[in-house]
Amino acid sequence: MKAQCAAPAESRAQRLPGRGSEARARRAGRGEGNLEPSVYAVETEVECSHWWFAGRRRLLARMIRRLALPSSARVLDVGTGTGTNLRLLGELGFEDVTGVDASDDAVRFCAAKHLGLVEQGDACALPFPDGAFDLALATDVVEHLEDDGKALAELRRVLRPGGSALLTVPAFPSLWGLQDEVSHHQRRYRKGDFEGRLERAGLALRESFHFNYLLFGPIWLARQAIRLLGVRLASENQINTPALNQLLGWVFAFDVWSAPRLRPGFGVSILALVEREGPREDAP
Repeated sequence: MKAQCAAPAESRAQRLPGRGSEARARRAGRGEGNLEPSVYAVETEVECSHWWFAGRRRLLARMIRRLALPSSARVLDVGTGTGTNLRLLGELGFEDVTGVDASDDAVRFCAAKHLGLVEQGDACALPFPDGAFDLALATDVVEHLEDDGKALAELRRVLRPGGSALLTVPAFPSLWGLQDEVSHHQRRYRKGDFEGRLERAGLALRESFHFNYLLFGPIWLARQAIRLLGVRLASENQINTPALNQLLGWVFAFDVWSAPRLRPGFGVSILALVEREGPREDAP
């Protein structure tokens, strides 16, 4: 996801100091927040079956079903990437789905997969009118943006009063690693800090919790090893085999089932369900 908006001084100060200077130099040449082309290439090959993408879709599907929206609800996916959420929304039966991403690569990959309408646009200046959507998804998006507060305010703007948004972000700065670098992340979040940013943007928090907590330790260790050994990969998603994918798929399936119930105090990611408060309107 490519950001077009610059951060205010206080937001820049909250970024991880001294992390990824080489990656930031590459971003300056490609556009702030835009993923490495190799990351899109890897993700478009694996997102349908990779344990992490499949597990996150399973978690999002459960959360969306709980909202009991009609199939005619207007749904926006911000930062479509290679289309994993568009695939999910189609499987859930939604008929009016729009994607938006600032990256030419993302729009091209989604078009090649025939995943529906994807517009090119900036998450900090969404090309949609106020109150246009009943549900918005921004999964692993705002961590790419310098001014995440502006993007969250834009998300609120395009939701109808009573509309909902689902967001996921990477958690714990200590987990910073290769995937953060190649994905051009600006930060990883602490749960309380992220909740505060949502509330300051005018989004009412309905639910939040960590997930991918069972693999927190192994992922931390793997990222330290990759850094210390200088392993070069286009994406951490390449570290996989059919047998490992099946095993991690079983672990992650239990993880995303149990995390909303157990509310663990740590995890690789955070999920938040928020709402734009106001007089509710019936979804079409």
